[in-house]
Amino acid sequence: MILHDPKEIEKRSFEIIASELAVSIPAENELVVKRVIHATADFDFAENLCFSEHAVEKALAALRGGCDIVTDTQMARSGINKKILAELGGEVHCFMSDEDVAAETVRRGTTRAEISMEKAAKLAKPCIFAIGNAPTALLAIHDLVTAGKLSCALVIGAPVGFVNIIESKEKIMTLDIPYIVARGRKGGSGVAAAICNALIYQIKR
Repeated sequence: MILHDPKEIEKRSFEIIASELAVSIPAENELVVKRVIHATADFDFAENLCFSEHAVEKALAALRGGCDIVTDTQMARSGINKKILAELGGEVHCFMSDEDVAAETVRRGTTRAEISMEKAAKLAKPCIFAIGNAPTALLAIHDLVTAGKLSCALVIGAPVGFVNIIESKEKIMTLDIPYIVARGRKGGSGVAAAICNALIYQIKR
């Protein structure tokens, strides 16, 4: 039978995921893991997603408190449910296309992702950092946190690719901050957005 109703399609998708999931997921993390699998059709994330202690609980508290979300791609920004986030008092930022970021990138000979994270560190509100593309964004977050210049409500580390990917994720996992990291090479903007939505939907749908 072909389904056409979006709610029924989603419901059936999660039923299939539950039936085919071969590993046990801690209850606190289950909705995040299942939504990432729903977004990617990749069951590897059941084992690749790493959560710091009480990461979900801390992220939900931050969202209820009106925190913002910072992403490293417009694609991730587009995928996050901004309407519900706004109802919670937050907004999504992506500084990658900002003129001041571009100019500073040229001046310093570095990446837009790095400069974007430095700009985000100056925001007055607590932020969840949803990184789905640029490992240099994660490396910048690591350095800013280490230097005491950034406090994160949560870091979602999910860049995808081959260069600096694994190293940048592992560096985030050495920090004493809440994190959800897609260990290994897999990830992407869709994964980062899915994790954000999995958190948001636990508060309001």
